[in-house]
Amino acid sequence: MTSPNQYDVLVVGGGHAGCEAALAAARIGARTLLLTINNDHIAQMSCNPAIGGIAKGHVVREIDALGGEMGLNTDAATIQFRMLNLSKGAAVQSPRAQCDKVVYQRRMKWVLERQENLFVHQAQVLRLLVEEERIVGVVTEFGDRFVAAAVVLATGTFLNAKLHYGLSDFPGGRAGDVAAVELSRCLREDLALEIGRLKTGTPVRVLARTIDFSVLTRQDPDADAPGFAFRKDRSGLPSLGGSQIPQLPCYLTQTTAATAQAVRENLDRSPLYSGRIDGTGTRYCPSFEDKIVRFPDRESHHVYLEPEGAFTDEYYLNGISTSLPVDVQWAMVRSLPGLEQAHISRYAYAIEYDFVVPHQLAATLAVRRYPNLFLAGQINGTSGYEEAAGQGLMAGINAARLAGALGDGIVLGRDEAYIGVMIDDLVTKEIIEPYRLFTSRAEYRLCLRQDNADLRLMPMGHELGLVPQADIEPVRELAQEMASAQEKLQSVRHEGRLLWDLLRRHDTSYADLPGAPDVSPRAAGQLTIDARYEGYLQRQTAQADGLRKLDSWRIPPDFDYAIKGIRIEAKLKLEQRRPANLGQASRIDGVTPAEIALLQVHLKRHLETSSRPD
Repeated sequence: MTSPNQYDVLVVGGGHAGCEAALAAARIGARTLLLTINNDHIAQMSCNPAIGGIAKGHVVREIDALGGEMGLNTDAATIQFRMLNLSKGAAVQSPRAQCDKVVYQRRMKWVLERQENLFVHQAQVLRLLVEEERIVGVVTEFGDRFVAAAVVLATGTFLNAKLHYGLSDFPGGRAGDVAAVELSRCLREDLALEIGRLKTGTPVRVLARTIDFSVLTRQDPDADAPGFAFRKDRSGLPSLGGSQIPQLPCYLTQTTAATAQAVRENLDRSPLYSGRIDGTGTRYCPSFEDKIVRFPDRESHHVYLEPEGAFTDEYYLNGISTSLPVDVQWAMVRSLPGLEQAHISRYAYAIEYDFVVPHQLAATLAVRRYPNLFLAGQINGTSGYEEAAGQGLMAGINAARLAGALGDGIVLGRDEAYIGVMIDDLVTKEIIEPYRLFTSRAEYRLCLRQDNADLRLMPMGHELGLVPQADIEPVRELAQEMASAQEKLQSVRHEGRLLWDLLRRHDTSYADLPGAPDVSPRAAGQLTIDARYEGYLQRQTAQADGLRKLDSWRIPPDFDYAIKGIRIEAKLKLEQRRPANLGQASRIDGVTPAEIALLQVHLKRHLETSSRPD
């Protein structure tokens, strides 16, 4: 019989990163154990029960194209879907879905528990077992020792975490869950990793029956919601009563002068401004008291009322995250139009937690000092379910490949995926606040659109064994359909002009082209985008080719950066981050193009010297 304590891959943490890591590893063929503090909190949406948004929606579609689960899970739990930025260009249009958080959580648990090669176990991991710079297993609170060839840590906000409600604080990984104090100590002391401290937060929840929706601005879901997943749901999850989950509107209100006054009068009771919080918060999702301090002249701020699910009366107040005392929270909420009689069902709070500073990672998400230890999600200093899931997918893939001796780790380039942009940023940039993806972070965002993620990445997902044949075939057929149609459009003329050139005009749709080949709506849409942005796409492709040339210059792990002409600041950063290639080195803050050119010369000499016979 197979030992219940021996696995190929151990995944610690059952959040969005851990779920994707465990599923990816198991689907590749690794015997995988997922360890989580509470089986009933797997894939819990601790903050807003929403998936997607600007750049984040791109990542979810990339996860789906590579064979991950987040897109399918979101579609099964969606109660409102909207495509953002429809009035703007194709590169920045992003899907976003409000989810029923219980359905999301339960479906993911269902998928995990029924996945071949994957086993779920409820226990808190206290420490890692280390032998000769390799992680050989973990020890749980019950004294169990689980051993494996590779370990993925996806601990979210749990490491030495503390919850803040005004000047009161409690240990906890989130409301209702314990903190992982011993594991944080192990990483800091036993493994001697560099640890930082970050902070995030969440707003109050209120009961819908106490809200006056008549004075709020209503936002309905899109009429024709395409969803996230390119692939078909084969989970076998029973439907809810044989019908689709009800689709629900969101609502908009705004803060008032009274809301701001309640904050200003109590800043001395804020843990953020009284020095009780050490962690750095994100600029892009600040607490409401931070908004009041940073923007004192602004009269009001938007607050979005978003349903927590189709089978609950709770609404999430997006935009008014706070760590102020609970009495102040009541004053703030009841100062909002439409919420004068609102009942708070859950208080807002801030959470601060430890993270592993990610310059210690390779691009495979393996810790350089411990090459079979992989980190994914908020432990790497990121924010958001989507960023976590993308990292989890890649960490699970690479852990399984290492455990099964399946070849080198998989690294996505900045020109291949937003996931590649994110991971490259983590290992090359200085992370001083929770990292969040934006379309502006991608140099090649016209190539990395959310609408073409399957064409870009599904062949790779299929090759890795994560995308079944039934899902890759439609993508291959679409690619062939597009290639055949484009060839005809670039050879057939109407009144002296190529049909392809006519399609490039913004006042001409594919249906307007006389004599154009019949194609599917999806192919017509893709061809229209390709035609209209052809010049820009060619330019970005040429730039990506230049990036790949730099990436092809591999830097040995023990390379000596004591080179005359390289400044001390650059030398220290290069030694700290140990870039794998010149491309990564060029993206490290503080390393100049002149120093990259100097590195290139010395690398060439190094290669020539090392290739000479003794």
